Amino acid sequence: MVGMSSNPPYPAGTVVAGKWRGNRYVVERLLGRGANGTVYLVKREGRREWYALKVGYDTLDLQSEINVLTSLQSCRKRNEHRARRENPLSSFLLEADDFVDGNNVPFYVMRYVQGKPLHLFLSKNGPSWLGLVGLKLLNNIRKLHECGFVFGDLKPENVMVSDYGEAELIDFGGASPIGRSVKQFTEWHDRGFWNAGSRTGDEGYDLFAFAILCLRLLNEQGLKTAATQLPQTRNVEELLRLARTLPDKKLASWLILAIKGGFSGSEQAMQTWKEHIYTPRTAKQENIATPRWLKSAFALSLFVLAITMFWLFRL
Repeated sequence: MVGMSSNPPYPAGTVVAGKWRGNRYVVERLLGRGANGTVYLVKREGRREWYALKVGYDTLDLQSEINVLTSLQSCRKRNEHRARRENPLSSFLLEADDFVDGNNVPFYVMRYVQGKPLHLFLSKNGPSWLGLVGLKLLNNIRKLHECGFVFGDLKPENVMVSDYGEAELIDFGGASPIGRSVKQFTEWHDRGFWNAGSRTGDEGYDLFAFAILCLRLLNEQGLKTAATQLPQTRNVEELLRLARTLPDKKLASWLILAIKGGFSGSEQAMQTWKEHIYTPRTAKQENIATPRWLKSAFALSLFVLAITMFWLFRL
């Protein structure tokens, strides 16, 4: 095992060996650094699957995050029959362990969510995808709330989107029990920053952050200008004004309601989005390039079929 600490990045080939469970993970590359830890793409020895492994900057901080994920995992198991149908909060914590680096250093392993951060996905594919991705994201937020937690630090960088529009929350370092103070937040997405309410974690906090996320994706410059005002003059009226300028009036109405705290909870917010914002996408709308391997496989199947038909008719 190669010794590790939580600060410098670790090169490909570094091995993290669990002290208690004995599993060994080989680092492939750095995935990213957050407020409370560093995440690596790893492969467990003896397996083909890729995983994400997080090492924290602070032992207590990371342990707190592990405790949240453990609680969420327990919630998922209690609703296992539903989980099989809907894949809620799908197995975000695979294992937690320590490795030895002078002292015991905790780490945890989670599924590797392959895709692009939300802002990069929409930049490439266009804002028309917001209806689908937003619905998927709101559904994940709703499931999180059902388990008694708020996400807290909801921003584009903490949402990963697959090529087909599946949205996943990543980096649960800011997740907090409902009723407690939000542990981590980003100023633009924070209700308290805009003098729009407290930083006590409730469903409305995440819905407010989701609304700001949408404004940031659709009019980042306008949001940036509004955020530069003095703290004592900064207020939700600026946000409401930005929402009203959006060409999609149904979306604007939804955002205004979320900013004002008008939804009874994330269930109502998600259903309203589904009914008024989300539009099922057609294959033509998606316009996703067919993977090269699929084209090759199709061409090969046609070739084999042609050869087979040739010999059948010849015989």
